[in-house]
Parts: sequence; C-alpha cells; structure tokens
Amino acid sequence: MRLDKFLKLSRLIKRRTVANKICSNEKILINEKLAKASTKVKVNDVLEIKINENKKLKVKVLKINELANKQNCQEMYEII
Repeated sequence: MRLDKFLKLSRLIKRRTVANKICSNEKILINEKLAKASTKVKVNDVLEIKINENKKLKVKVLKINELANKQNCQEMYEII
C-alpha cells in the first residue's frame, strides 16, 4: 500500500493531501530512509513522522487493511 494511503486509512494523518505534503517536505522516514508518498508500506516497517522540531512519532506497521474504518484503524500500527 502507498505511504500516503496508509497514513490516511490508519488515521495517523487525517487527509491524503496532507500526507503528500508531509512526504514532500521530507518529514517521514521508513526504516530510517526518507520516504516519498508513493513508497510502498509493508508489515513490520517502522515509520518515523517528524511532527515538529522536538516531537517525532514512531510507529510499527502491524497490518495492511484496505477497508479500515474508525473502529479498527488502530489495529494497523503500534506506537513505539
């Protein structure tokens, strides 16, 4: 699944356009490598999202779910 789509479906970021913007500003790493919005996300990947200068969110991908909804979206990742 594409990174921007995963971020939106998992509700880590509310909109896909915002996810694209964050990726283009080089604020997301997958397994310690810079990631584009089109980068494929796989189970067990570690995402690091730079929220601001001092704050980062680090999550591990547990599941890829194309049909995620509000109730089960948090099953897709685990905060590290």
